[in-house]
Amino acid sequence: MFIYKRKAQYHETDKMGIIHHSNYIKWMEEARVEFMDALGHGYRRMEKTGIASPVASLAVEYKNTVEFGDEVEVRLSIAKYSGAALEVEYEFYNTKKGEICTTAHSRHCFIKDGRLVSLKRACPALDAALRAAVG
Repeated sequence: MFIYKRKAQYHETDKMGIIHHSNYIKWMEEARVEFMDALGHGYRRMEKTGIASPVASLAVEYKNTVEFGDEVEVRLSIAKYSGAALEVEYEFYNTKKGEICTTAHSRHCFIKDGRLVSLKRACPALDAALRAAVG
């Protein structure tokens, strides 16, 4: 499990002072980018080789609120990896309130020149790192 920590910002709140639901998707991306950097194969490095990783699907379940100033741990784990597709699970834990506030799942593919690719051939080092990270 990879943990990405962030503090909820004022500009992310709605009129009720609660973090707007759309920000969780941004936080998922922030956590994924940090996770890939931690693997040593960040998005910038991957994209320099011509490989991109678009989102294929996304699901989010909101359980409890996050408010301005709360610290959130985005707990990321790899649920499944096939070489051409990656499934990521997220658990958002509000450290101030001591509770899970949101759970989510995203699915990504890997493409190069507009076509689906297998990282085993296209980027063997990243493929090995992701296989080692599967929970």
